[in-house]
Amino acid sequence: MKVIVDLCVVPIGVGVSLAKYIAACERVITEAGLKSQLHANGTDIEGEWDDVFAAVKRCHEVVHKMGAPRIVTSMRINSRVDKEQSMEDKINSVEEQLVQS
Repeated sequence: MKVIVDLCVVPIGVGVSLAKYIAACERVITEAGLKSQLHANGTDIEGEWDDVFAAVKRCHEVVHKMGAPRIVTSMRINSRVDKEQSMEDKINSVEEQLVQS
């Protein structure tokens, strides 16, 4: 099943700057061959359910290995079975509505 996930990984106990931990997760996602889009508060990931969730697990493993004693992760999960829909499709649909308004 295809899924689009909005992922936000927050390492706890590592200080204020989280960029190196987020970069490590971005590498995991890229190495998994998943389509993704980094944004200011997380990363959108598109792919097969098992592949996406395996990458989320790997992000946790990598960030813990980097020294984070605790990680809080939030996700919003979007799946459809009536048609295939990409991240771009969802954005384009909203942008079309803005043009028509």
